[in-house]
Amino acid sequence: MEEFLAQLPALAKDKHKSNKKFFSKLKKKPPKNLDVLMQELHDDEFERTDCLDCANCCKTTGPLFTNKDIERIAKFLKMKPQAFIDEYLRIDEENDYVLQQVPCTFLGHDNKCLIYDVRPKACAEFPHTDRKKFQQISHLTLKNVAICPAAYNIVEEMKKRLP
Repeated sequence: MEEFLAQLPALAKDKHKSNKKFFSKLKKKPPKNLDVLMQELHDDEFERTDCLDCANCCKTTGPLFTNKDIERIAKFLKMKPQAFIDEYLRIDEENDYVLQQVPCTFLGHDNKCLIYDVRPKACAEFPHTDRKKFQQISHLTLKNVAICPAAYNIVEEMKKRLP
């Protein structure tokens, strides 16, 4: 896994142009069965892939925190929401709450999330490859293939199955 993770950014960069073209066509004319196919590809990939072997998303990027996320996590940590914000978050250039630093503060040494049961929605849904109307998040998927080996594999398989 470590070797593949080291190669992933370069692999994603090499395929970025072709992936962008592929997603552009997909967005213009999504196949009727796209949601079903994406769910199948996602499920198949995550039968082979264990996120605990990787955790690259937690090590290299941070999620957006919604107000609901903040309230839920603060309550779990027995903190007031504002105290949670002050200690762990900052506002980014798009005016969203994000982590002050990466790797994620809540990532354990064993790659387990210390707040897994109350983790942000963005974390729970990552890498978003089983999302309905998948073609609408192609910009996000283009970024995620450079971070997540599973997303990379799903997109590669997707390109084989959708001419």
